[in-house]
Amino acid sequence: MTGPATRLALLRARRQLERMEKGTSLLRRKREALVGELFHLAKPALSARAVISAEARAAYTALLEAYAVEGQAGLRPWGWPDRDLRVDIRPLSVWGVPASTIQDPPPVERTLGGRETPPPSVGPAVVAATEHFERLVDRLVGSAPREMLLQRLGLALSRTTRQVNMLEQRLTPALEQRLAEVRRRLDEREREEKVRLLRIKRRKA
Repeated sequence: MTGPATRLALLRARRQLERMEKGTSLLRRKREALVGELFHLAKPALSARAVISAEARAAYTALLEAYAVEGQAGLRPWGWPDRDLRVDIRPLSVWGVPASTIQDPPPVERTLGGRETPPPSVGPAVVAATEHFERLVDRLVGSAPREMLLQRLGLALSRTTRQVNMLEQRLTPALEQRLAEVRRRLDEREREEKVRLLRIKRRKA
């Protein structure tokens, strides 16, 4: 035990223990809320990942077919000019966890007219590869905020769990032990004082 065993020390230890218990309760509720939010996002995230994986396989398969038909020299002109895609990112907070969302993302997939590609000048293999990759980018842009939020919620859950474990397994037991020690010392001092007063009374008698 460190510090003197006084009534003031006992009162301070009690107050510290109360604050620690309140803090632990708040962290437990936050942890439960984070777990609930993660479960809420997990199913749509898994579905989106499966769709993205399937679209990526289809896109690269179509690209290989286009390479086989057109060759690298034949495909290079269709990749020009570069396309400038801009998104409006807005900040948000979920259970105190900072994240962001994309406000009204622009559609990536276009028609032949939107790509300014004359229909007779491009083969079906190139069109198929282009369509698949545009859909893939659309899926990736749409799922990016959710994936980022999932990652940050997971980190916040891990951090909150460590804090709860630290309070429950180390700090609270240490403070309870300190409180018990102060009580024991005060009780011993009180018994000693009673014995001393009893002896004084007997001597006077």
